[in-house]
Amino acid sequence: MRILRTKAFYCCLLFVFLFCQKSFSQTGKINIIQDSRFEKLLNEKRKINSSITVNDRYKVQIFYGSNEEAKKTLSQFKKEFRQLDGTIVYTDPTFKVWVGTFKTRIEAERNYKEILKKYPNALLIRPNK
Repeated sequence: MRILRTKAFYCCLLFVFLFCQKSFSQTGKINIIQDSRFEKLLNEKRKINSSITVNDRYKVQIFYGSNEEAKKTLSQFKKEFRQLDGTIVYTDPTFKVWVGTFKTRIEAERNYKEILKKYPNALLIRPNK
């Protein structure tokens, strides 16, 4: 009786082992169907990301103070200088308005002189990350 149990146990064990080998095996074939527009979009994103660098750009700070005044200053600036972009940055406890993204210091200083005529408290800065 004991031999029959041992034989049945080994048969079941062999069956489970063979079954597991077949059930967990994987095939090496992978088929990916991808839209061609995705590649175009990915290439555009790579171009944009390579051109964005924060640390080597110059900006002009035209205002610091409360949030409401910063919003008013930025909207007024965008009306006067349409070719330059601007943003509001919060640094505890004040809001700052930074305008422009200039690659070289010479370009930044040229624009800084024009901005200085309208905003006498403007500063030429090179922000860190």
